[in-house]
This record gives sequence, structure tokens and C-alpha cells, in this order.
Amino acid sequence: MKGYEKYKRQYYMPPENCMDWTQKEYIEKAPAWCSVDLRDGNQSLIIPMSLEEKIEFFKLLVDVGFKEIEVGFPAASETEYEFLRTLIEEDMIPDDVTVQVLTQAREHIIRKTFEAVKGAKNAVIHLYNSTSFAQREQVFKKSKEEILNIAVEGAKLLKQLSEEDGGNYRFEYSPESFTGTEIDYALDVCNAVLDIWKPTADKKVIINLPVTVELSMPHVYASQIEYMCKHMNYRENVIVSLHPHNDRGCGVADTELGILAGADRIEGTLFGNGERTGNVDIITLAMNMYSMGVDPQLDFHDMPHIVEVYENVTRMKVGMRQPYAGQLVFAAFSGSHQDAIAKGMHYRDAHDPQHWTVPYLPIDPRDVGRVYETDVIRINSQSGKGGVAFMLEEYYGYELPNEMREEIGYFMKDISDKQHKELLPNEVKDLFEKEYRNVNAPFEMQDFHFKRDGENYICDINVIADGIEQTITGKGNGRLDAISNALRDNLQVSFDIMDYKEHSLSKGSTSKAVSYVKINDCRNIDQWGVGIHEDIITSSVKALFAALNRAVSQRRASEEA
Repeated sequence: MKGYEKYKRQYYMPPENCMDWTQKEYIEKAPAWCSVDLRDGNQSLIIPMSLEEKIEFFKLLVDVGFKEIEVGFPAASETEYEFLRTLIEEDMIPDDVTVQVLTQAREHIIRKTFEAVKGAKNAVIHLYNSTSFAQREQVFKKSKEEILNIAVEGAKLLKQLSEEDGGNYRFEYSPESFTGTEIDYALDVCNAVLDIWKPTADKKVIINLPVTVELSMPHVYASQIEYMCKHMNYRENVIVSLHPHNDRGCGVADTELGILAGADRIEGTLFGNGERTGNVDIITLAMNMYSMGVDPQLDFHDMPHIVEVYENVTRMKVGMRQPYAGQLVFAAFSGSHQDAIAKGMHYRDAHDPQHWTVPYLPIDPRDVGRVYETDVIRINSQSGKGGVAFMLEEYYGYELPNEMREEIGYFMKDISDKQHKELLPNEVKDLFEKEYRNVNAPFEMQDFHFKRDGENYICDINVIADGIEQTITGKGNGRLDAISNALRDNLQVSFDIMDYKEHSLSKGSTSKAVSYVKINDCRNIDQWGVGIHEDIITSSVKALFAALNRAVSQRRASEEA
């Protein structure tokens, strides 16, 4: 691809080796979470949220469990200002939730921000200015000393106004474009701000180290974070926060490695909404921890509702393959995948119901409000026998005989292929029952009665054969044998019963029985039939008639052709 020559490394490695984070296996506890959906996420929308939509989204974030929510840039627009004032004046902020507001390190903006946040029970004032080499050289045309002084003067004003106001404010500082800043210089700026604020154990300060633009592979960011954590002043009283964007598609990886490197707090958005390619997706981060057996301290048990609210208020769409939330993330169309999932589910039920180890499913879909009927096993032309059998058993209670599974699998695949569509669970059930269950032509069983003759059974059957009602009789060493002989002797059909299975129907009415009968017909072709009835004998008779009717109908159709 042409043009690659103009790109060069725009990031800076720490001045010393910082790779201790590589010795950690996984994230052992959840970080502090801060949603920036209402600020960073909102400013990225084609149509920003209205006041009512922001309130609805705020309530959702509270319900999910966020204790820190960045609600806007109140000095930037009247809507942002009005939203914050509405939350405060109408007492809509729970006592255990802290609102966060963003401000540039400019005096009039800082003062406007303090006006907006006045009266909030708990608030974080988030101060920032850009420190990167590119911004200093191209945008601000200022020296390192001048940029550092902007941060220091902003920090001083925050401290002054907070003391004058007497509000319960905490401070946060971000060296914007941190990833494009010389790391030792970024440390100098952050330490200069900390020297102004002098954090204590009772009043900690947040230092936020944003991936404003992704410029490197994730391991570089982790090394940068480790260096900052090792050399930052007042470290025990500083909350190191990350705010990754996703320009290289590595936002989640950046964040996870950054946590391993020492970060305490994460700023991100639901579904990764944000400018350009977005912010880091907090749902993916939290659910990744959940899948490792770690409580993320956020509640995503009703993911469909979260998706619905998000799409309504942002006018954005959650992709079908979005981790944990997309419509198809748990779906298996492949036959081998379906077979493994079905066997894994049965194994778990039988051997280890307390642990989740089902192949191809990193978490139980039910934990995020998804249902197997529509979200897991999906049937199309790529599906296999295991998927169809699993669907019929899991959703409708049919425990198909092993030899029947392959036939029905190919039957459904062929229909899906010819119709060029996915078959939904109810369609699979309807097709299955139409083809195999209670097939009533050309021979329709009306009634039957048994009586004993020594060790044998005699059966009288009222049947409509090709439209003519008649009573036929047969004798056999068992009930099904007696009925079979009656059919052979009176209706000029030839077949042998090859297999039989029965069980109670585990879905729906538990008083019903289902029977499966396989016969081998006069053409030496196997045919299956299925019957359901409250009486197990009646269900087996219905299954035999269904198998025989399928055999006779196919033979006649073949002869006519």
C-alpha cells in the first residue's frame, strides 16, 4: 500500500525499562469506573442528546452501578449547563454518585464550570490541557515550560475557587494527548499539578492519562503507565486513571494492560461510543473480568434493555457482533459448533452445574439477559444435526433418537438452503411436526382396542384408508406388533419396525408422552414417525402411522413420477 513512508513513530517510550506488568496473569479486582457517555460520548453524536434523553441515559448509568459519571462540559454549551443544573436542583443525583465536569485550563471556562457545579453534593472538576509534542509545535506554538505553566495556573485557580466555594470537590488532571507526549515531560507536568493540590489520604487526586489518539501497540502504553505509577509524586494518594480511545482498535487491550501496569480507574463509554473510532468500551472490559470470575461491580444482567435505551437516546446502533451485546455474539450456525455447544450443555447439567465450561460460549448468555431460544443455536444451511436436535430438545422437549438426528438435520439444512434463509425455532418445530408427527394420510387411525389372547394381543383398529372407513384386526406378541400385523394383513403394506423410543415430553404439558418409530418399508428405505398423546400406547400407535404414511406417500409419489 502506497504512502506508508510518511508515517513514523509518534509515541515515546519511558526512559527506563518498565515491564513488571508482564508478570501478572489477569485483572484481580475491578477498577473504579467513570462513564463519560454524557460528555465524550455525547459530543461524538451526529445529533447530541436532548435534555430529556441525557436524563434518561443518566438514570440508566446509575442503575447499571456507575458511581462516577462525567455529565458534560458545562462551560461549552447551554444544554450542558442546563443538564447539570437540572440534576442538582431537582436532586436527581444519588448520594453515592459523584458527577464529573470537564474544563479546559482557561480562567473564564474554569469560573463558568464552578458556577455550573455549585450545590452538587459530590463532584470532580476535571482539568486538562494538551501536552503532546505535536500540539505544542503545531497548534499552540509554545515551549514545554509554557505548557506546564498553563497546567499549573489552572490547578491553582481550581484550588482557589474550591476554597472560596466550600463545596465538596475533588480534582482531576489530564495531560491531553498523553500518548504523544515525552513520558518524562508528562511526569513533570503531572507532578507540578500535584504539588499545587497536595493530595492526602482523605482527599485524593485523580491523574488521568488518556490515549487521546492511539499511537502505539498496547504493551507500549502499559510501559508508559507503569513508569508514571512508579515515579509520580504522592502516589499513595493519587488515583491513576486511564481514558483510552480506539483509533487502532486496541482500546480494550490498552486498558487491560494499563490496569495490570498499575492504573486504578477507567473512563469509558457503553459500547465504545466516542469520537472517531470511539472510546474504550466499558461493557467489554467489565464482562471480560466477569468471564474470568471477577466481579466487575457493574450490572449488565439485562443487556437487551441497555441496548434499547442506548440506541434510543444516541441514535447509534449496536453491531450484531459487538462483544457480549450484539444480537449474534452467542449464535452458532456451524454444525460442529452447535454439536459442541449441545454436548457441553448436557455435560454441564450432568457433571458440573456450578461451573461454566461450555465450548464456544465464554459466558452463559442468560447472565446478560439473553435466551437460548433466539440467541444461541441458529439454523441455516451451514447447520448440523446437533443444532437441530438441540433446538428441538432445549426449546420443545423432543429427545430425538441418535439415528434420527442426522436425517432431520439434513432435512432442515435443505429447506434453509433452498429458501436462502435462517430457520427460526418455531419454524423448525413446525417443519418437524408437519413432516414427522401425526401424519394422517393416506391412512388415518380413528380408534383402536386391545384384548388378550393368552400371551398375545388382538387389536381392532378403526381406520380411514384412502377415504374409506373400515375396521381391521391383527394379532401379535405385543401391542405394536398386533397393530403392525393388522396394517400388513389388511392394507397391503409391507414394513418392519426397526427402532422404537419413548419419553415424557419435558416442555409444555408434562402429562404427554412422545414416541418415535422407525420402519423399513417395501423399498428397503427407513422412515421415521413421531406421535404425541397423553397415553403412551396411543402415542406409539400415532408414531407408527406417521412413519407408514410417510413411506406410502413417498412410494406413491415416486411411482407417479
